[in-house]
Amino acid sequence: MIELMNSISPLIATATEAEYAPVVLTSVLLSLVAIYIASKVGAEISRMLDFPPVLGELVAGVVVGISALHLVVFPESGATASDSVIMTLLKFLGDLDAEAVRSIFQSQSEVVSVLAELGVIILLFEIGLESDLRELQKVGYQATIVACVGVAVPFAAGTAGLMLLFHVAAIPAIFAGAALTATSIGITSKVLSELGQLKSREGQIIVGAAVIDDILGIIVLAVVASLAKTGEIDVLNVIYLIVSATVFLIGSICLGKFFNKSFSAVTKLLKTRGNLIVPALIFAFFMAFIGSAIHLEAILGSFAAGLVLDETDERNELDEQVKPIADILVPIFFVTVGAKADIGVLNPINPENREGLVIAIFLLVVAILGKVVTGWSVFGQPGINRPAIGIGMIPRGEVGLVFVGIGSASGTLDKPLQVAIIIMVIMTTFLAPPLLRLVFKEPVEPNQPIEPAKEPANVG
Repeated sequence: MIELMNSISPLIATATEAEYAPVVLTSVLLSLVAIYIASKVGAEISRMLDFPPVLGELVAGVVVGISALHLVVFPESGATASDSVIMTLLKFLGDLDAEAVRSIFQSQSEVVSVLAELGVIILLFEIGLESDLRELQKVGYQATIVACVGVAVPFAAGTAGLMLLFHVAAIPAIFAGAALTATSIGITSKVLSELGQLKSREGQIIVGAAVIDDILGIIVLAVVASLAKTGEIDVLNVIYLIVSATVFLIGSICLGKFFNKSFSAVTKLLKTRGNLIVPALIFAFFMAFIGSAIHLEAILGSFAAGLVLDETDERNELDEQVKPIADILVPIFFVTVGAKADIGVLNPINPENREGLVIAIFLLVVAILGKVVTGWSVFGQPGINRPAIGIGMIPRGEVGLVFVGIGSASGTLDKPLQVAIIIMVIMTTFLAPPLLRLVFKEPVEPNQPIEPAKEPANVG
């Protein structure tokens, strides 16, 4: 009899899920309405205050999430169906019992999380498209040195400090240290352009280093995310992950030179709508699958796909066609990252929260100092503005938030550490623009680039 009931239970569960499918769809639609309203309001306010829109989307996520309005909440952040305003509304309108609401809440959260994952895959594909490898070759070895120092110093200092000072376990400490590595090229480029310094020696080094920084950061992310899956540190596994991530990325770029012609031929052969964007997305998703299949992260594959397609003749048109898709999916990722962050865990009134607040301050200090020192890694450039280079590397942005999102989803980061990283991202993004304006006291006229110092022949 018991065996009979056990065999029937999955059928009952399936029937129940099918019965509530329309309600799940309704809850997903309401969640998306809340997410999109929050993202646009946050982005517009942020833009009015002369900050990056992505920062506004993140803060808006905090407002509508578990920390405030409870419009968009998730089980992994400790929320239950009764905490969700949307679930409460649906329970009232549909006269649903508690078990039905729990099932709907779980399904709705999974759907929104999948959409957010698609958003981050598209985001990294877009970043890859914007990372011009030809421009990287022009800035030469100086940008490479700055990028390597800017990754190694904050990663080592952050990881060691969390383990030695705060007794954080190795893998969460490594994950948090890795989140300190990537620089937001978008934020820095915008400020440098406004100051007329984008084509200066400092500007060229900063932008080039930021692009290399992102590439190194993605490799680091692939490694630490894979470590998080195994739950332990195996030296041979770490070596395998680093080598495989590097070979995968470099190999994809090298093979891309042969693939580009085939891609262009396919797009010209197709005559229906989507003849460019659909093959590009097929390639991006396939590369993401390959990255996941070899025990790396899917986002490494989509980033590699972007780098490859950046070399095609259709790059500019493709970049324009990806933007509407990114506009739809990427805000879901940023808002959900903010929504999952419970900033209440850093409330200093509660004695148990004070250590988390101290960790946030520690990460912020390491994040700033770890990048400022990069200005003094530049050599052979007399009269270079070293503080400007260091400060230009400070802001974290999209890639830093990707670390938080993956760390949260995998359960690697606990709430205090997750929120501490988000505060670090927010504060470095807020601080970098005014500090850059301060170190560049006399902006040059736009379109009047400073002649770069001569470098040895065949550099880069």
